Amino acid sequence: MTKITAPWISRASSRAVVTAIEAGGFQALFVGGCVRNALIGAPVADIDIATDAPPHQVIRLAEAAGLKAIATGIEHGTVTLVSDGIPFEVTTFRRDVETDGRRAVVAFSTDIIQDARRRDFTMNALYAQSDGAVIDPLGKGLSDLSARKVRFIDDAEARIHEDYLRILRFFRFHAWYGKPEIGPDPEALAAISSSLGGLAGLSAERIGAEMTKLAAAPDPAPAFATMEQVGVLTHVLPGADAKAIPLLIDLETRLSVEPDAMRRLAVIGGEDVGDRLRLSRKDARRLEIIGLAARNMMGPEELGYRLGAQTAWDALLVRSALSGSDLSAVAYETVKRGAAAQFPISAHDLQDRLAGPELGAELKRLENRWIASGFAIDRASLLAHGD
Repeated sequence: MTKITAPWISRASSRAVVTAIEAGGFQALFVGGCVRNALIGAPVADIDIATDAPPHQVIRLAEAAGLKAIATGIEHGTVTLVSDGIPFEVTTFRRDVETDGRRAVVAFSTDIIQDARRRDFTMNALYAQSDGAVIDPLGKGLSDLSARKVRFIDDAEARIHEDYLRILRFFRFHAWYGKPEIGPDPEALAAISSSLGGLAGLSAERIGAEMTKLAAAPDPAPAFATMEQVGVLTHVLPGADAKAIPLLIDLETRLSVEPDAMRRLAVIGGEDVGDRLRLSRKDARRLEIIGLAARNMMGPEELGYRLGAQTAWDALLVRSALSGSDLSAVAYETVKRGAAAQFPISAHDLQDRLAGPELGAELKRLENRWIASGFAIDRASLLAHGD
């Protein structure tokens, strides 16, 4: 029997939630990502629990055990229980009654197989008992996870039509958990190719969340390339081009640069990316700046001075990937030198003879001269030249 021994299983907060539900004679099974990641040694962020207890029973049992219960999605069977300050999403076994490609009407169930069949991929339909013993109700999850094969449960097209976001989730999961050398599941790609129209009905927020998670994967290049081949990339980001992302990943690897979703999205490009992915104002602005800076001819030192070290370095990485040129660690030192430079002239130095637009123009002229010198001209020389 396969078992997981992750620390979070025996943690007091987890035990309290499981014990509270089991005290009512119901099952409390860890499910989905926490089980999947524990099996492959990946970090676990959230702990989800599936149960045959109806939502109102979950609330009653939790409160009787002194746990806080929040009806976060009770119409879909989900209650959040808080134990030692840690949230646990507890969801009643379900089956889909009706779907429209974005949301589902569900009926509660006591059958784990019904619950498993409504999930997206076989590797996500894995459950674990409180002692760590893994349950694979459909008999395919463990083998597919071991092979790192991202496969839809049962009929791929049916799973996609239940929620078209699963198209993007497929590529995200392939980037994080699949094996690029064996390629994506052919049946899944065929179903995706015939279901592209459903992407139009998805909200920008949901698309943006999936694309950002995909772009943050260790190496999303193969997934993006396949998305482009089957037409998904054009649907979600018109004008995007994935050909430069393998070069960017190679640069990041050689220069020991941490993965960054906005940097990767900048190298792919596309029309109105910030709006189409409904990025935060901060991310959208950073993406725009990286993209613009990567496509101009400003030198590393000036980029560092104008944008700061990190954004300038991102822009240089994207520029190098787009042009197919090399980049060395020395360039980062140049960027940092520019970021540390301080323009030695202020408006106060010119106020005795200039004002308004003329003062601004002169400041800009002197600053450009100082930058062109490699930040070498000192304050006195700049002021003398300005007289």
